[in-house]
Amino acid sequence: MSDSQTAESAIYDLINSFRISQAISVAARLGLADVIGADLISTADLAIRTGTDPDALYRLLRALAAVEVLHEEPNQTFRLDRLGHLLRRDHPGSVAGWAAFISEPSYWAAWGELLHSVQTGENAFRHVHGVDNWTYRSEHPQAASLFDDGMTSVAEMVVGSVLEAFDFGRFATIADIGGGRGAFLAAILTRHAGSRGVLFDLPHVVAGADILLGGAGVSDRCRIEGGTFFDGVPKGADAYILKSVLHDWEDDDCLRILRACRAAMREGNALLLVEWALGPANTNQSAKFSDLNMLVSPGGRERTVDEYAALMKQSGFLFKAETSSRSGRSVFEGTAI
Repeated sequence: MSDSQTAESAIYDLINSFRISQAISVAARLGLADVIGADLISTADLAIRTGTDPDALYRLLRALAAVEVLHEEPNQTFRLDRLGHLLRRDHPGSVAGWAAFISEPSYWAAWGELLHSVQTGENAFRHVHGVDNWTYRSEHPQAASLFDDGMTSVAEMVVGSVLEAFDFGRFATIADIGGGRGAFLAAILTRHAGSRGVLFDLPHVVAGADILLGGAGVSDRCRIEGGTFFDGVPKGADAYILKSVLHDWEDDDCLRILRACRAAMREGNALLLVEWALGPANTNQSAKFSDLNMLVSPGGRERTVDEYAALMKQSGFLFKAETSSRSGRSVFEGTAI
């Protein structure tokens, strides 16, 4: 809260912040930032190019200009402001995928039942839709596509900081377990030309991974395998990465995943968990609201350093160290024993 802002106005801003996230999500789904690009464009022209109602679009645009996503010029013309560039899909730090996903109806409806989760401890997504979010997305390709794009967007947002903080190049073969379409693994292999990779995720998720890996120029150093990490993971790697995986699950399922990894590993192999660390009380807003997201959507939780160390101990690993990064994500390193 700024010195000039009253407590009343500050709490109202927090209460109404869902309006901003929805407006940004609509902008992402319409591709407004991509259409505007480096230009100054009129509302009328933008409406034609995006198939929207000119008056309603102008109301959206001027609202986004009030939060530094766009900048309004005379005669209802707009350009991208300092935040709007991050909604361009060709921007290196693009968040367009995640912004588009957060208004996906099944996800939005689950957040609408946060009260149910707090009252009962139950997962809101399953309460609303009758199945967990993984089953739902396997049956709804459009929702799955938005989610996959969102996860790729999140990966791109944090990958640079994690690669700066941790040396993955000391491992000859790296298996990314639950690695989606391979964005994180591709970045590792691009940075470390002497390493090889194994990408492992559900078959429908890795189906398009060859395009991403090929585009990154690393497909010749990476093999792709489909399956579920509850049944087992590929053998033969020197390091096994679980990036933003364990926070999707409660402890019993995390132990199943970690034990499946341990069964594939040799003694001395590295286990690398890339996750938020919750941190001390009254800090780390991003991690603690991500923890609420886990309650509402996947059904898992964010954890402390000690909690990750305990999971490792119970599944055949020795916790070695936490390496933090500027993005707020940490690498929790363990060794198979």
